[in-house]
Amino acid sequence: MMAIESKPENDSPRSNILETPQLIPRSEHPLDSSDRILSIQSHVAYGYVGGKAAVFPLQCIGYDVDVVNTVNFSNHTGYARFAGTRTSAEELASIFKSMDETGLLAPRRLLTGYIPNAAALEVIRNLAQKLKSNNPQLIYLLDPVLGDSGKLYVSQDVIPIYKGMLSFATIITPNWFEVETLTGVRLRSLSALRDALSILHKQVPHVVISSIPLQPWLSEVLPQTMQPPASTDNQKGYLLCICSSHAVGTNSLSTVHARVVPLIPGYFSGVGDLFSALTLGHFDPSSSALHSQTPLSFAVAAALHKTHSILELTNAFAARLPPEECTATDDELDAAEPVRQLRRMRGRELRLVQGQDILREEWREGQGRDMHLWDGF
Repeated sequence: MMAIESKPENDSPRSNILETPQLIPRSEHPLDSSDRILSIQSHVAYGYVGGKAAVFPLQCIGYDVDVVNTVNFSNHTGYARFAGTRTSAEELASIFKSMDETGLLAPRRLLTGYIPNAAALEVIRNLAQKLKSNNPQLIYLLDPVLGDSGKLYVSQDVIPIYKGMLSFATIITPNWFEVETLTGVRLRSLSALRDALSILHKQVPHVVISSIPLQPWLSEVLPQTMQPPASTDNQKGYLLCICSSHAVGTNSLSTVHARVVPLIPGYFSGVGDLFSALTLGHFDPSSSALHSQTPLSFAVAAALHKTHSILELTNAFAARLPPEECTATDDELDAAEPVRQLRRMRGRELRLVQGQDILREEWREGQGRDMHLWDGF
């Protein structure tokens, strides 16, 4: 279950890069009403991570979503405690078999997120292969949930399975650590970044690196048009999102777009799940009306802006809570007083219902929030 953490938790420089615009009501959905999504990821009773962070946003933009839960937990694991069960490989296989026999397993889009173990992931690998074989036009967004900030969330034995699944994917949305894990390339230079994308593009046409901290090496090679506002020198307070499209099996150059976004202080769970769902939901490979954008960069721009706007809404809500419910992360104090962590996590659950107007916004190219073409990447 994806989370995003930005430290320190005091006030950080803010930018109007992604100001929430006047929302445009959706009068109609551009997608076919039969454009159904099968979502396979975690479920929690309380809060918004995994499927709870993905399904409602997808429904807001017009999709029917079929949901298979890989875990059923009381709440996400960022709380001081949680309870529940993991769906076994046998249970997953039984669900898919029954859906298939009943004629209910024919999605046009597939979304997979957190998978608890290698056995369960193997079942989902087989499903993705079957769906892709049955429908070569299947749009599959694979979010390889492996870890973050240098730490694995999962056991080592899932890594080779994920690598074997890449060839079935249309889009992947790893963070920087997951890119390093999948490619074996440490992202410490522009040449390393190129190498990592090249490795991934051997199997996947569309790659999104959802977040890379804007460290000095990256800031130095970033085009001036993508740099943070000149009014701040706190470049560590920003993340870079990169998307790259490439025709697998060809020698053509990749088309790379990128954008910086300001970090919002604090720890928020479900951010990656929300971003991946919105990327899939806004991706239209048949679009021919775009000018400076690719279908991928268009989808990523929408997902990035909407995700950041939901985070701003959530952060503003958390800031209004009583002091005991908006404390800073402190592992020592949290261990001594677990209720402290529980209160903080509860106040930082994504405000998806309250922000549904943001999710429903009709997205258009050229509103000043597009991804920027990285010419000469």
